[in-house]
Amino acid sequence: MFLVIAALAAIIATALWYVKAPNDQYKLGLLSLIFWGATLMWLVDHVMAYLAEGGEFLEVNLDATMLGVCVVLVGLLVWLVSLLVSDPKRVLFRRQPPA
Repeated sequence: MFLVIAALAAIIATALWYVKAPNDQYKLGLLSLIFWGATLMWLVDHVMAYLAEGGEFLEVNLDATMLGVCVVLVGLLVWLVSLLVSDPKRVLFRRQPPA
């Protein structure tokens, strides 16, 4: 289930980035890459586990769902820290815009 949740988050972040693409002020491209990286990692993990062990491809249980939610929250936290460090609206640090 965490693969599905990460893929949905990646699709949503990519759609938001695409809408705001000319002016990527809020680093939505980074958020999209974070979620696509997690999705790709788990896709490879699921394929390798399925080929090696067989069984079910997707886990549908509470633990897998909570892992997916936690990963989305951690991805959003990393994106938020990156956004605060870059300070696109110059709220934290009053500095002159680049010339």
